[in-house]
Amino acid sequence: MKRYIVFIIFFIGTLHSLAQFNTNRLMATGRNALYYEDYVLSIQYFNQAINAKPYLYEPWYLRGIAKFYLDDYTGAVQDVDKAINLNPYIAGMYELRGLSHIRLKNFKEAITDYDKTLAIDAQNQSAWYNRSLCKIELKDYDAAQADLDKMVKKWKKYASAYSLKAEVFLMQKDTVEAAKWLDKSLDIDPYDGNAWSTRAMVAMARREWKDADTFLGKAIHLKPKSVNNYINRALARYNVNNLRGAMADYDTALDLDPNNFLAHYNRGLLRMQLGDDNRAIIDFDYVVKMEPHNVMALFNRAILLDKTGNLRAAIRDYSTVISQFPNFWTGLSRRANCYRRLGLTAKAELDEFRIMKAQMNKHQGIQPRWSKNKSKQMRKRSEVDPDKYNQIVVEDKQEVDHDYKSSYRGKVQNRNVELTLKPMYALSLFMYDNGVKSYHAFSAEVEAFNAQNANASQPVYVNCASRHLDELSSKTLLTRIDTLSQRIDNARGDLTLKHLLMERAVTYTAVQNLDAAISDLTAYLQLDSASALAYWQRAVCHALMGEFQLSQGAANVITEGKAFDDIRKAIELSPQNAYLYYDEANMCAARKDYEKALRLYDKAIQLNANMAEAYYNSGLVLQKCGRKAEAVTRLSKAGELGLYNAYSVIKQIGVENKQDGKDTKKK
Repeated sequence: MKRYIVFIIFFIGTLHSLAQFNTNRLMATGRNALYYEDYVLSIQYFNQAINAKPYLYEPWYLRGIAKFYLDDYTGAVQDVDKAINLNPYIAGMYELRGLSHIRLKNFKEAITDYDKTLAIDAQNQSAWYNRSLCKIELKDYDAAQADLDKMVKKWKKYASAYSLKAEVFLMQKDTVEAAKWLDKSLDIDPYDGNAWSTRAMVAMARREWKDADTFLGKAIHLKPKSVNNYINRALARYNVNNLRGAMADYDTALDLDPNNFLAHYNRGLLRMQLGDDNRAIIDFDYVVKMEPHNVMALFNRAILLDKTGNLRAAIRDYSTVISQFPNFWTGLSRRANCYRRLGLTAKAELDEFRIMKAQMNKHQGIQPRWSKNKSKQMRKRSEVDPDKYNQIVVEDKQEVDHDYKSSYRGKVQNRNVELTLKPMYALSLFMYDNGVKSYHAFSAEVEAFNAQNANASQPVYVNCASRHLDELSSKTLLTRIDTLSQRIDNARGDLTLKHLLMERAVTYTAVQNLDAAISDLTAYLQLDSASALAYWQRAVCHALMGEFQLSQGAANVITEGKAFDDIRKAIELSPQNAYLYYDEANMCAARKDYEKALRLYDKAIQLNANMAEAYYNSGLVLQKCGRKAEAVTRLSKAGELGLYNAYSVIKQIGVENKQDGKDTKKK
């Protein structure tokens, strides 16, 4: 059952009361950022506070709150663990850790935390409620009801406790008791949308479709953004033959959630019934895209393709279904008809022979008979019976859609982020900006190079982000290249020439003239064969060139080999440079050598524990390897260090885990 826990708002006043000590400006600024829901910025301030005074519990706790709001539940647990070790007497910390454990599906651990919360604060209503939810998730219904009985005795006007009791009865198939407790809940709070949703579930369980339609209408009025309410009302309306109303509800559900499987599938069936074949095909196309092996969707699409004259595509889909259900007569008959219309008589006759043979075998009792298509109005989503291809689909388990008590701004995890590795570190004309703050990516060798080249027009930096160049920037850099070229032609002395060649190579890299950059770096190495910087930059240029060649369908093993040769030579000359190991890791990840990539990222982190990109990229690699728990830990650290896109990836992994759980239950 989808169930959303009671959400606790940690106001600034509360946070101040928790503090047992005088806070500095960092803590005050961090609290303000937290209050105004700039969670990423608040983490940066709490990081500084922790670095200054790691023995204080409060910055760990507050950073845990920020991570929780960013859906980084693993990171939140780790921070609260530290805070509790420093001060085990704050009820709110156990409560926050309990909330995080619930999100991680660690319900036993959450119960333990709520036990500790209530030992400190026995009147904490939210803790009582959430502990009951955990017990329900563990199917310990008796214990949940015992908690809820205590709640309704303590708080006679707490409507949510009454409606939750009703849900437990509903899960135990006791619709009479469920209705009774829901009536009590609605008497107390007739504006509780969740209670009306649950009341509708009771009506649907009794197949009282008109009542379900009415109750869901009230729920939708109070909770107009709940997708489940529209899908359930569409089902109720379908069963009272209000097809227009059902269609409108599926449309609304898809406006709110464009990827909703049930809405697409059932709308496709409705469109099919109403003769809107082309738009029905669009719906089933989407379903098949989501679940390529869904034979029920494939068969419906085949029928529609057949009707609209796309016979070969129809045969393709029919064949997929028949391969899994060889004795599916309806499928064989329809495919045979398509073959005849295409003039493929032999194939048609073969399908017809298979039907006849199967009929004879079944008449003789050699194989079981397919059940006849009964006019049922719906089937469970996990039910795979081709004879039920034309039936409306419902979830295996009807769910009440609870919401948080409050909504929040600034949740960067809700952004769409492409799951691509952060680029290689390289020498650049620009300082690195990670999106939160600009900082100097330090390299002793680069600093020494700049110090030796005091007359340079511009210092070089270590950067990990390609910069988009507008027309003006491009012209400026090209003019700079011309100036450097003149100075190179007039240069006297190897030291001056080297610096100019490096400066021009970095500029060439910025404008993506990689051949010219490589040429300059090769000339540099002829003057100084022990320059780790030159090998490093040339490795990056070779790698970028290889990426471009690959994008053009002309992968070049030689170019890739040169990149690896150069980066390894650079590591040999500068074994303490973390950026070099990071870059080689990126190159290994690009050719799917994930285990080696992970070892190299670990080495980079060992040398530079604050390299957010190494945590981020290793998190993505771990995700590709199916090691999602480890991936989340790495991504959490990347987010903590300022790469806020990590929180989007963490959320995506959470969605994947949720979907994997559903798929496992189906099997």
